[in-house]
Amino acid sequence: MLMAPPPPPLPPHEVAAVTIMPPTKPPKLVASYPAEGQAVAPGVLILKLTFDQRMIATGFDIAPAPGAEALDCVKTPRLLNDDRTFVLLCRGLSGRSYALTFNAQPEGGFQNLAEKRAIPVTLSFTTTNTEPIRSLPEAMRVQNLSNLEVPVQESTKR
Repeated sequence: MLMAPPPPPLPPHEVAAVTIMPPTKPPKLVASYPAEGQAVAPGVLILKLTFDQRMIATGFDIAPAPGAEALDCVKTPRLLNDDRTFVLLCRGLSGRSYALTFNAQPEGGFQNLAEKRAIPVTLSFTTTNTEPIRSLPEAMRVQNLSNLEVPVQESTKR
């Protein structure tokens, strides 16, 4: 009995990568600097937000709470190497009250690796009338941040 020859091999082709993430709970903010209700020195301030899950670096939603004074910050926070903590370089004025919302918008914002949005939260704090923090190294010292945790990154584009 004669067997048919095997079919010729198919040419190489691309296969799309598929990532399947297990269901997750929404991430929540578990620590911050300043902490809720804390009074901190004015001047250079590194806003630090730590979530209970690994997060994606591209999503964030930070805004002044309705009716609150806006904190002067750079546009984009940096996700640190722990993949849970964001740092954002800001400047606070003396004797002010600030309230920030996180994920107040209906879409986007801070998300975990499965792209589940973090629970919206408001953070309120004040600045004192003491001597301001005048430099980034001094602000990093106040928060015990290492040189690897600087809140701004140099661009690799030239």
